Amino acid sequence: MAFRSTTGIIFLACLIVLASAAVPKNTKRKPANPPPRAVADPEKDAEITNSCPEDGFFADAEQCDKYYECRNGEIIEKLCPDGMVFNDYSPEEEKCDLPFNIDCSQRPKLQTPIPSLHCPRLNGYFSHEDPKECGKFYYCVDGKFNMITCPDGLVYNDKTGICTWPDEAKKKGCGAADVFDFDCPPVNETFGLTHPRYADPADCQFFYVCINGNTPRRSGCKLGQAFDDVSKKCEWARKVPECADWYKGQLTDAELDALENPPTVKPNSKRKSHRPKAKDVEIEE
Repeated sequence: MAFRSTTGIIFLACLIVLASAAVPKNTKRKPANPPPRAVADPEKDAEITNSCPEDGFFADAEQCDKYYECRNGEIIEKLCPDGMVFNDYSPEEEKCDLPFNIDCSQRPKLQTPIPSLHCPRLNGYFSHEDPKECGKFYYCVDGKFNMITCPDGLVYNDKTGICTWPDEAKKKGCGAADVFDFDCPPVNETFGLTHPRYADPADCQFFYVCINGNTPRRSGCKLGQAFDDVSKKCEWARKVPECADWYKGQLTDAELDALENPPTVKPNSKRKSHRPKAKDVEIEE
């Protein structure tokens, strides 16, 4: 029994020695230094930039009117005509487009403009210089302009490049109150949701639709008609008492009659049949 106890004590002492040897003497270790950050290699970056993912056409990351053509590993830098931007919908297509059709918010830079008369850039649609000319704008091609006038009641929309309602364009000085000589009468909210209509006080052929009861939009009836402010719809002018003579001097009575009673085309009831007659059909036995 004494031998076994002595042996156990010796074995336990050995374990303590081994354990103490495995623990480092300095327990307050300093954190290891992080590996040094990689230093940018200009040649390597240039190699990555100048490599083509595949053949095709690719937009620049920062400039909306700049793009690249890749052919057999070679990159060719290109620019759209001034006023146009690159349409990157497909790498197989080389297409420059109007800015209204492309989202350039992520690559807003553009080339230096080349202005000419009425054209801030060589190509595109641009507002009239006079802010009071809400319905006029310019269409420029290679620095040459054409002035376009919107239909009555619409204004040029800088954001879309087309003519829209004043309340949609939200153009300073060109709101509904500036364009129309008409104010929507005050109504309650329920009636306003019906978009009530009102006759144009200056023109029998036209009327105003008040969107939600407060935003006027001008609309019109077809030729020969007038807006009936009682029935709130278009009617033949001669049937609207206050507008019965509206077209005098513009249309004759015969022309008004033709508009009111257009000739009807009678359907041809005698249709020719292309089916063969019984005697023309040969029956093989």
